[in-house]
Amino acid sequence: MIDPFLIKKTTKKFDAIVVGSGISGGWAAKELCERGLKVLLVERGRAVRHQKDYEGEFKAPWDLPHRNQVDYKLVQDQHHVQRKCYAFNDATKHFFGNDRDYPYITKEGTGFDWIRGNQLGGRSLLWHRQSFRWGEIDFEENLRDGNGCDWPIRYKDLEPWYSHVEKFAGISGSVENIPTLPDSEFLPPFEMNAAEKYAKKAIEKKYPHMKFIQGRCAHLSEPTQFFLDQGRGKCMARNQCQRGCSFGAYFSTLSSTLPAAIKTNNLSIACNSVVHSVIYDEKSGKATGVNVIDEETLETREYYGGMIFLCASTLGTTQIMLNSKSKAFPNGIANSSGVLGHYLMDHIYNSSAYGVLEGFEDDYYKGQRPTGPIIPRFKNLKKNSEKFNRGYFLRGGAVRPVTYSSPDDKTFGVELKNKLQKPGPWILHFGGSGEMTPKYENMVSLHPTKTDKWGIPLLVFDCKFTENDKLMMEDMADTAAEILTTIGCKHVTKDISDAPPGLAIHEMGTARMGRDPKTSVLNGNNQCHDVPNLFVTDGACMASTAHQNPSLTYMAITARAAAFAAEQYKNKAL
Repeated sequence: MIDPFLIKKTTKKFDAIVVGSGISGGWAAKELCERGLKVLLVERGRAVRHQKDYEGEFKAPWDLPHRNQVDYKLVQDQHHVQRKCYAFNDATKHFFGNDRDYPYITKEGTGFDWIRGNQLGGRSLLWHRQSFRWGEIDFEENLRDGNGCDWPIRYKDLEPWYSHVEKFAGISGSVENIPTLPDSEFLPPFEMNAAEKYAKKAIEKKYPHMKFIQGRCAHLSEPTQFFLDQGRGKCMARNQCQRGCSFGAYFSTLSSTLPAAIKTNNLSIACNSVVHSVIYDEKSGKATGVNVIDEETLETREYYGGMIFLCASTLGTTQIMLNSKSKAFPNGIANSSGVLGHYLMDHIYNSSAYGVLEGFEDDYYKGQRPTGPIIPRFKNLKKNSEKFNRGYFLRGGAVRPVTYSSPDDKTFGVELKNKLQKPGPWILHFGGSGEMTPKYENMVSLHPTKTDKWGIPLLVFDCKFTENDKLMMEDMADTAAEILTTIGCKHVTKDISDAPPGLAIHEMGTARMGRDPKTSVLNGNNQCHDVPNLFVTDGACMASTAHQNPSLTYMAITARAAAFAAEQYKNKAL
């Protein structure tokens, strides 16, 4: 399906160039193509075909050479950072970046774990698919507490675009009327298990200001005819999502937005094309194309277009912009404000608690459900009442692992096999998802001399959690443990990790939206203040992180910006 659209060298000028094919890039390509523009989608990694190239799919552990563990030498040589991701294993490793080829630097005393997926579809093949709208509070808090610049948009600006992308992507969930977590256009929610149903009743009785609801995710729990006509089927609850889903049950670029863009006959695709920089014309004050290095041969080429959408991921986009230097922009394209690269953020996932929930021994569950319950944000809602700014939600659920055998257990043979077939007690757990406040000091820059194999300067990270972030971590763990204890869990244990930012894989900021060109890179339509035909709609554009998973908001922001850009382009305003 993809091959006829693949190109390398071309002298054609496209209406639009989209850099990056992940969640944001896929949506940009779809929306621009469906509005009649001729689009080139540029991807630095290899071409991956839906279904045909999901090489780890359907394989049992015993069908893999190391029972789904990755060879130690390979990990040390190529994946010493990527291995830290929850989804990294032998059946998925080919969708992760090669750390040997993609090095970066962290300043002393700081750290950042940068997880990457360089192939057609990007990290849309690897994401955890949690899909939540932001609420009104999330677009207003920067202004309210003075951390970060005021968002140039509000919830009402994105509300119709949330609906637009939800109807196409397919989001499962329940209508709850929670102000901090607005409802979406829903498919039916996945069912809670017996222990979770008990927890819901107990928590909502003990804590009337809390709700315990099923997590909302981009999975087709019950596909409508619209999705079936797209070639997408029902989620089979296999928990093999990051291997690629041939059923198309979870939303990805390959299963959803890319086929829609291809269907228009307006799309061309350039894979193995590493974007070095944006080409800027000083006479017109516009971006005219991108400089590209062939990922395999290292040959250089250029692609030209009437507008550019940078969707290469937060850090990929920022690296390209910082490296796009000219007389007009000696510190990176569209960087007259000097804030490009600053205000790097991630979500705070460092805190958790779990406990044993006694009873329900006759109950179990079927399948590996792709989501779990959450308790939406319940702190600092109207004004700060805690010792930290902003807020968090708790994500978790209940499971029954097999009976644990300690190193001192002498059980062997048939007795051991029988023991391992018996499920243990129910474990109820919660982990926090908190908002990391935007700080100028948290940043990335280009190294002055060190480059990667394509000659592109390495990113240098100077990022760490603030005191506010650490206070939130403590409160997350304490509150989760308190809830578990209150509803009757035994042996409650809490944990706070000292891992640096990055492993939430929700990096944001660095080319933020704002009202003032002196303190931001983008306006409310995701246009660069300085270069009106250059758009950024991936995580780099975010002025804050809120506490919810961000991908649904990326989709809505991208669709909105693409509609604006297409109209402006047709009216020759760009």
